[in-house]
Amino acid sequence: MASSTWRNATTEIHSGYAPSAPHRPMTVPIYNSAAYQFPDYATAAKLFALREPGYTYSRTGNPTVAVLEERAAALEGGIGAIATATGQSAVAISLLALLQGPGHLVASNKLYGGTVDLLTDTFADFGVSVSFVDPADPAAWAAAITEKTRGFLLESVSNPLITLVDLRAITEVAHAAGVPVVVDNTLATPAAYRPIDFGADVVVHSATKALAGHGSVLGGLVIDAGTFDFSDATRWPQIAAPRARYYGDSLLDRYGSKAYLMLLRSKFLHDLGPTLPAASAAAILTGIETLSLRVAKAQDNVLALTRALAAHPAVATVHHPSEHTHPDHALAARDFPRGTGCVFSFDLKDPAAVPRLVDSLRLFALAANIGDTRSLVVHPAAMTHCRLNASQLATAGIKAGTLRISVGLEDAADLVADLLGALDPLGAASTTPAATPRETINA
Repeated sequence: MASSTWRNATTEIHSGYAPSAPHRPMTVPIYNSAAYQFPDYATAAKLFALREPGYTYSRTGNPTVAVLEERAAALEGGIGAIATATGQSAVAISLLALLQGPGHLVASNKLYGGTVDLLTDTFADFGVSVSFVDPADPAAWAAAITEKTRGFLLESVSNPLITLVDLRAITEVAHAAGVPVVVDNTLATPAAYRPIDFGADVVVHSATKALAGHGSVLGGLVIDAGTFDFSDATRWPQIAAPRARYYGDSLLDRYGSKAYLMLLRSKFLHDLGPTLPAASAAAILTGIETLSLRVAKAQDNVLALTRALAAHPAVATVHHPSEHTHPDHALAARDFPRGTGCVFSFDLKDPAAVPRLVDSLRLFALAANIGDTRSLVVHPAAMTHCRLNASQLATAGIKAGTLRISVGLEDAADLVADLLGALDPLGAASTTPAATPRETINA
């Protein structure tokens, strides 16, 4: 069940599922089955040959997972989706499908640390080359394009410094060169921002984060806009050229605008096996039902915390576009009127005080996740971005004193009190003569 006229909150609850006979359960049933019985031999042969849609084995498709895929596609304005075991696997297969050959990728230099690991280490082992550029400079994206470029990758809201992008400007550069744009929309979520509306071709998510919202499950999603032209068989042989795997057909001839999605499902999901369990899909669906409510509440809490921190003597900088001094403040007002998600960062004046501050917090858990109902804190240089070298950290704007906050759904007054209670002793110390600096924490 779906409707293109529904608003977000309705889509979050109803899209992709309608109760059916004989029992008509209101919530999506969990189909915990590895395999599916075929009514006859002919049906089995057609399904395995990919000549008819249906379920053969849960590595490549499951009825519960299919509801999540349809709902995610509806929320992002895409034509379909592929669910995966983790957000990392969603990023990996969305790009591998484009870069096999191997190809060249142009990527933002302000990506999550785990994504940088994937691009600079594992993809390098596969022969994929990557050029990192400033996401705010469309000319840099254009200059980085080569004959082998087969994709752009960026985050709609960067992790951890919450920098934004003028996505329309970047997609215009990419499309002029015949290059698809992949956007990680994990931090913003479709409740706040839809990259496809700004020209993106593919959207990826760590569904573990705000989509699920409860920190109890892992999952990833790849959503296809269905608008990119893959018809050049020289540039896109994996989609537009005949393949033995598909009995001499091309995916484009067979599946049209859904050819890219079928490549993900029939090759990368099938061969590599990053399958999302049915129970995990059901848990993510439960979280999505309250997404708009949670995003709005978290945004209110973010604003309360950033206002309190901006005036604190122990804080050097608050990284959030709601701050009038933030370079993306005007862009946030134009393209992100519903906010940028539940994450922000700030820099301590004294980086050596990071361990003392973190250990003084009581409500903010030291945990490497975001989008939970609980508020969390991490030290990127020592945790999520620890394998970036000094140059990469500097380019990304991450300092030894940078702390990332994922704001939960607790009462804002309690969160402010906890954070200021941990900061106040540091502020008092900053007014006294400086002691000999200790070694700062770095990657």
